[in-house]
Amino acid sequence: MLIGKHGYSAVGLALILKESRVPKGSFYHYFPSKEAFGQALLDDYVTDYLARLDNLCNGPGTAGDKLTAFWTAWLTQSESEGIASQCLVVKLGAEIADLSNEMRTVLDQGVAALVDRIADLLIKGNRDGSVRAVADAQATAQMLYAKWLGAAILSKLSRDELPLERALAETKASLFSPN
Repeated sequence: MLIGKHGYSAVGLALILKESRVPKGSFYHYFPSKEAFGQALLDDYVTDYLARLDNLCNGPGTAGDKLTAFWTAWLTQSESEGIASQCLVVKLGAEIADLSNEMRTVLDQGVAALVDRIADLLIKGNRDGSVRAVADAQATAQMLYAKWLGAAILSKLSRDELPLERALAETKASLFSPN
């Protein structure tokens, strides 16, 4: 994906049209502007991301297992890139926050929905005994996501997964009892 690789501002409409082999008139039939296209792109991204997380949340295992699977998926695994290397919040969040209120809102609402799902898993994990009790599941979920977002940015800057590996170790230490 061009925008994921180069950023929103760096990719002009001409390049998007050339790479997608879409005539300019067809593009403007569906999108009144590049910003509307960006908003639709982010809407699709958030919808897909949350659907994948919902599949994980509704699957087998304890809430602790599901949280571990989610955080572990941030790291590169064998032949597939991890969430951190593909995450548009990591790649575009700061760029679009000041550029487009509509695009910022899409990502902000997507992050809020993600944090809600993490908070729900923390609550369920406490109930099923797989996660330590936390005083405020919503606040804990938001701080966990902030930690992982920061670790993803540091990993991107250093081109090293060590910040993500440390985030995983610290997350496990704070949420799970030692075996």
